[in-house]
Amino acid sequence: MPWNARLELDYRLEGPRSVARFRHEGPLRILQSLYPEGDAVCHNVLVHPPGGLVGGDTLDIRVSAAPGSHGLITTPGASRFYRSEGEPAVQRTALRLEPGARLEWLPLEAICFSGCRAENRLSLQLAEGAELIGWDVTALGLPGAGKPFERGTLLQHIEMPGAWLERGRIDAADPRLLDGRLGLAGHRCLASLFFVAGAPLARARREAALDAVRALIEAHALRDSAGATSPQPGVVVLRVLAPLVEPAMQLLRQAWQAWRAELWQMRGAPPRIWAM
Repeated sequence: MPWNARLELDYRLEGPRSVARFRHEGPLRILQSLYPEGDAVCHNVLVHPPGGLVGGDTLDIRVSAAPGSHGLITTPGASRFYRSEGEPAVQRTALRLEPGARLEWLPLEAICFSGCRAENRLSLQLAEGAELIGWDVTALGLPGAGKPFERGTLLQHIEMPGAWLERGRIDAADPRLLDGRLGLAGHRCLASLFFVAGAPLARARREAALDAVRALIEAHALRDSAGATSPQPGVVVLRVLAPLVEPAMQLLRQAWQAWRAELWQMRGAPPRIWAM
């Protein structure tokens, strides 16, 4: 039987504090709201107790942020798409920000096990004045554990309607894509960090964002398989290929902190759950 779950998470500003309210169906929920940076930023950990998806399962996550609110969402561990002989396993995430809202979408990686049929869809809708920092990290198989991605497919879809769309299908049966120099070149982790705004960014601000991450790339071991670009005036993207998740995630965390400092004049330690 398919195991479906739905979560609606809403951030609102109540006085000086960003407050989270949520409703859920099935095994998907958030833990207690935390305020390690003070009242302005509400930190939440999204938990899916089953730990993974098989054929026919769906996760439907909808997050909204009201004017002036600021939420940060992460997860305690990787999500997993397991082997499936039937229908695809689907995760759909929709993030909607109203004017002046900020959101940080920072889940840990999604692992695609050999034999999976996975769809991972992310939709972003931002009103003018809203800004978001988010990432998407995918691991194909577990090469470090001797479990390569030998069968299966992944459909990856990231969209900001009318502004930005990245969509691709990875098939384990396509060696030119997985191992070719114009494809993944043998890497099994692909990751993107993105800063998106509901209105075009001033050129100086956009260039500062690019300069900040390019300096990190140049000093990192993954400098030959990472790059930063701005596909349109309201979007800045860092893309990374890596043999394993850990070096890619290290670079993304450094870049996330750099963008926070440069674009929002905010500093802060990473969520404690990442150290557990």
